[in-house]
Amino acid sequence: MKAVVQRVTRASVSVDGEIVGKIGKGYLVLLGVGEGDDKPECDRLAAKLVKLRIFEDCNGKTNLSICDVGGEMLIVSQFTLYADCSHGNRPSFTNAAKPDVANELYEYFCKKVSEAGINVQKGIFGADMKVDLLNDGPFTVILENI
Repeated sequence: MKAVVQRVTRASVSVDGEIVGKIGKGYLVLLGVGEGDDKPECDRLAAKLVKLRIFEDCNGKTNLSICDVGGEMLIVSQFTLYADCSHGNRPSFTNAAKPDVANELYEYFCKKVSEAGINVQKGIFGADMKVDLLNDGPFTVILENI
């Protein structure tokens, strides 16, 4: 499982010109599910993400978690995080989980984050989505194999 986590002031995702998920201050999470990923890995990644301290405290230090600042998460499925470009110029996605498994784990992951008390907004799995964000910092972290 891979997650690209961007600290944002705001973010939204649209499908066919209609906003389907929108947050204020928080994280935009691009989530990739790989072949062999499972629910225990979702549990670990969700727990890490909720506790991740990348918001600034009153001294300008990154000491605060998303819970500490009352932030939200927009979680967007992104199988292209598993692109393999090592052979030729066209990416291969054979390391990404099959769509039915990936969707199940994506939904499970979103549920686990929500159960931690975070307002979770989502994209639509498998749709052609347009993501709009205002990156705060910019501050971007990549989490994988937690």
